[in-house]
Amino acid sequence: MRYVLKIAYDGTTFAGWQRQKNALSVQECLEKAIQTALGVDVRVTGSGRTDAGVHAAGQVCHFDLENDSVPPEKMPDCLNRFLPPEIRAIEGWAAADGFDSNRSAKRKTYCYSLYVSEREMPLKERYAVRIDNAPTLEKLQAAAQLFEGEHDFKAFCASGSSVKTTVRTVYEVRVEELQSFGGRDLKIYVTGNGFLYNMVRTMTGELLDLANGKRTAESLQQAYQTGERNLLGKTMPAKGLTLMQVEYEI
Repeated sequence: MRYVLKIAYDGTTFAGWQRQKNALSVQECLEKAIQTALGVDVRVTGSGRTDAGVHAAGQVCHFDLENDSVPPEKMPDCLNRFLPPEIRAIEGWAAADGFDSNRSAKRKTYCYSLYVSEREMPLKERYAVRIDNAPTLEKLQAAAQLFEGEHDFKAFCASGSSVKTTVRTVYEVRVEELQSFGGRDLKIYVTGNGFLYNMVRTMTGELLDLANGKRTAESLQQAYQTGERNLLGKTMPAKGLTLMQVEYEI
């Protein structure tokens, strides 16, 4: 049987999703939990990689077992006893024939979290990035539209990537503002058919610069056309990024 899990994790102390030789990853912890709980060695495939320090509320992964004695909906409870507290399986189900958590994914949504404050707020720092000031919500929403559509996002990709194409489709960039203790919270939701290494974090830095008037729609278009990284704003820290949802065709 092909088991599918939805996983949530705090990525602060992990080297990302994928197994690493000299650092602890989410994938390694999950595979060890399966081995301990069920006595079998399996390879777990994720919907995609999340980088070191990036969190997930809705990572999806799958693995195969010859013995289907554990009902899919009970698999999260079976594994959570053996997972570190920073990782939890929150849903489980059986996959249809041909399902692949990576190849079958159609849309992914990430959220980048910011808060506006003169000083660090300890209860926000783990999952959001502090900025001293921010443009109005209206300016951020207007700038966000410049990322929507099909573009070559080569300039947004960190060096060393081995992807075959850097063209991606961004279906929506949505900015929400909340008032909370200590000031303004900003949530930037990005939904697309796939993402490059550091793409959303670089988009967030560029979005702030566009809304602040430090860069223009013309300079962004030039970045799309040339792929030159120096035409864009900074790459924001990993801790503000969370994989929220992975969508599949029913």
